[in-house]
Amino acid sequence: MSNLRPVTVITGASAGIGTALARVFALHGHELALVARRGDRLNALAGELAASGARRPIVIIADLIKPDAARVISEVLAAHGAEPQYVVNNAAFGLVGSASSLDRDKQLQMIDLNVRGLTELSLAFVDSLARHRGGLLNVGSMAGFLPGPGMAVYYATKAYVLSVTEALHNELKPRGIRVAVLCPGPVPTEFAARAGVSGGTLKPSILTKSADEVAEAGYRGLMAGRRIIVPGFLNKVITVLIRLFPRGLILRIAEVRQARRRPAQRT
Repeated sequence: MSNLRPVTVITGASAGIGTALARVFALHGHELALVARRGDRLNALAGELAASGARRPIVIIADLIKPDAARVISEVLAAHGAEPQYVVNNAAFGLVGSASSLDRDKQLQMIDLNVRGLTELSLAFVDSLARHRGGLLNVGSMAGFLPGPGMAVYYATKAYVLSVTEALHNELKPRGIRVAVLCPGPVPTEFAARAGVSGGTLKPSILTKSADEVAEAGYRGLMAGRRIIVPGFLNKVITVLIRLFPRGLILRIAEVRQARRRPAQRT
């Protein structure tokens, strides 16, 4: 047994889906530890949640690309007398463009954050998740179900998130740990602008769900013990159809779609 109190650790909590997930978990009575690089935004969110009646979250300013992120988080939590009951791996980024033309170092940083960082935090706190009968929610994407010419490395990182989370769902279930992967379609957040999407907006709009809708679906699915959570009926249908169509056709469709997202090249 541990004398440390249980908290929910949410990475990438400074914006978008991460902020929405923090609000949903707080609404359901979870004490939070918010993790991101932007301390001003984390403190503003912590103040907002405290004003709503929740316990003020622990704020952890950390760069999850760095290999010591799990140690930093663990030490800050211990200093506050806390340990994880739930871990929500939301921090990630993407880049639009041909892999051969995009900055190589930035693409490797994407792998460090989306894959290595997520894996580290998925495994670092398994014992405390088991002690508190908690869970792990990894934020993936519908991109994880198909290859993505034009965002090749990003799509590949999300395929990894889908695969590893499904496996951990089975491996950790005997220890009483819920494990789920949340796979949203387009969500209007800062992600698109950072990725370099033309116009800063992900399409098609028919598949778009708000960050609040995605977060609520993620929370409900995790607590229900589901393995894969795809918000939106049409999005669910598409993830099934992707597995039925020839891979070459899916590649071509993805390539055409990503070409429309690229900003016009200056001459």
